[in-house]
Amino acid sequence: MPQFSYKARRRSGELVEDVIDGADRPAAVAQLQKLGLMPVRVEPMKGSSAPAAAKSRGSSGSANSSSSGTGSDSTPDSGKSSFSRLLRRRRPKPKLQELATFTQQLANLLKAGMPLTMALQSMTSITSRGIPSEVARQLRQDVTEGRSLSDSMAKQGEVFPPIVVNMVRAGEQSGALEEVLRRQSTHFERFAEVQAKFKSAMIYPLVVCAVGVALVVFFMAVMLPKFMTLFESIPGLELPATTLLLIQSSRFLTKWWWLFPILGALFVMLFRRYRASREGRRSLDRLVLRLPIFGHVVRLNLFGQFARTLGTLLRNGVPVLQALKITEQIVPNVIIAEAVAKTREGVTDGKTLAQPLARSGLFPQLMIDLLKIGEETGDIPGALENVAETYERDLNLALRAMTNLIEPMMIVGIAIIVGFLLMSVMSAMFAITQSIQR
Repeated sequence: MPQFSYKARRRSGELVEDVIDGADRPAAVAQLQKLGLMPVRVEPMKGSSAPAAAKSRGSSGSANSSSSGTGSDSTPDSGKSSFSRLLRRRRPKPKLQELATFTQQLANLLKAGMPLTMALQSMTSITSRGIPSEVARQLRQDVTEGRSLSDSMAKQGEVFPPIVVNMVRAGEQSGALEEVLRRQSTHFERFAEVQAKFKSAMIYPLVVCAVGVALVVFFMAVMLPKFMTLFESIPGLELPATTLLLIQSSRFLTKWWWLFPILGALFVMLFRRYRASREGRRSLDRLVLRLPIFGHVVRLNLFGQFARTLGTLLRNGVPVLQALKITEQIVPNVIIAEAVAKTREGVTDGKTLAQPLARSGLFPQLMIDLLKIGEETGDIPGALENVAETYERDLNLALRAMTNLIEPMMIVGIAIIVGFLLMSVMSAMFAITQSIQR
């Protein structure tokens, strides 16, 4: 009977390495699970006889490959795999809250004492928005075949970002997979909460702006033409300049309204094309950081995201260079990402984390000072988490201040526009009164 070398972990987290007999790899994995072990890696021993089924599959596969020139057997499989890859490409990426729910549910099942494969089997029947049951089913199949959970997640990169894969890998190596999954859930929930606050802060200004635009369009398209009919019915009436400007604007909008959607679509297309270029992305990201009010909010969000991500990775045992690489990929601003890349190069050269960050000139002095304290005390993850909490609190205050500032500004702006429309109409009505008196 074939023999398989394996690495597995007990429920206590202890790593076990040994050899086990089995008809094939799934049978060996099943035996390990019966022994209460969580397989990490199961591989056939060198020189061990392969099962007959595997040999027959291998011989048939070689036969197919030798006759692939005819295209009779390989075409359906390749077409099916191409179709499945196309479906995977079209699958939308899960949201942060959906990732938090998935990792939290998996951690709860592991805490209940379930083996990993059984927990993944249960995940296929648990409703999780954004992450279909097929994902958990594929993870279970890969783990049953002897792959680690992190390697299985890495195969589904469209669902699980690098931070999930690397943290799970660190949890597997340290024997604390359940704890790492809970930390991931907390990490994603905090990020989702920040995003929700940012979006909710922008809802009221957008609603006010939409209402203002709707009022102006209604007045120009419905009310003003009725007044224009009244003005034109009075011969020799001299209208004020503001009223004439308003009438000409209304006529232009009525005649050339179809031009605005075309110009808007053209602008969006050119903007996306410019943003897709490297130089355009850098210019726009630099501009966002320098904006007076909105830029301050964006900087606080980026600093908190950088510190939270890097601190979470280091806390879970990910090496510092790999953690910086993952953080560089996650940060949505190119300017900050380039600074993180230079920091990674500096750390590679043997420097501390705080020195290259300070040299970039982008990160605030408070972050640098807290990092230096963390390096001196040997608790860099704790210092980064302290930084993240500090900037998340500042972000909440900045969002509230921005909302309190934008709301009256938009109300005043809409009031000025509506006041101009009313003044133009009323001045024309005064002109009509004076004309009648004469």
